[in-house]
Amino acid sequence: MFIDTHCHIFKEYYDNITEVINEMKDNIMIVSGYNSSSNKEVIELVNKYPNVYGTIGLHPEEVNNISENSFDFIIENINNPKIVGIGEIGLDYHYVSDNKELQKDIFIKQMNIARKYNKTVVIHSRDAILDTVNIIKEYQDLKIVMHCYSSSLEVARDLIKMNVKLGIGGVVTFKNGVKLKEVVQNITIENLLLETDSPYMSPEPLRGKQNKPYNCYLIAKKIAELKGISLESVLKITTSNAISQFDLKL
Repeated sequence: MFIDTHCHIFKEYYDNITEVINEMKDNIMIVSGYNSSSNKEVIELVNKYPNVYGTIGLHPEEVNNISENSFDFIIENINNPKIVGIGEIGLDYHYVSDNKELQKDIFIKQMNIARKYNKTVVIHSRDAILDTVNIIKEYQDLKIVMHCYSSSLEVARDLIKMNVKLGIGGVVTFKNGVKLKEVVQNITIENLLLETDSPYMSPEPLRGKQNKPYNCYLIAKKIAELKGISLESVLKITTSNAISQFDLKL
């Protein structure tokens, strides 16, 4: 068994959702919301499909569109037994950086919800790693996943000391994914999780095509190659990591 710890299997991207989910068979996927509409879809999906779990949250790119109702929905649904975390939340200064303080406020508000309800947090950080790390330092009591990890080996080591696990996606298979390969080679596998970020970032040799949770298999193969261990070991250990980090009740 393997677990795709981060994907976005929503109507916006797929016209064959049931087919994509059934392809996973007994493997597990964690579908991650990022705004009010996708959070509602997460609830629908986890209630419909046995092998789908979910996280609900408000992405930093959504901060200018957030109302109090957005938080109310998260709190109203946080105790659904198949909602295993708050996410995808965090900071993103890539396209917009004039709302940094608002992004931080929304991020911290959701971290506090996670703390109150004892939920794992799934964090997005793009061009904002220093501010992200500084906020995480105040929440080391939480289980945290750094989704689509893209920073340095040094930062990875610092994060792991703070109860953070690293989500490893398709970039590790890319020729230009040198920095992430270095992280995978030097961080113990007990601190890594598999993720696809579907429909984005398909691994080689499928780069450029729509990604699917089953492609975790290709990511696992690359990790096995980089670490010089068997594919079976990668699948077994990363599955155990995910079960523990998300408190999955399978």
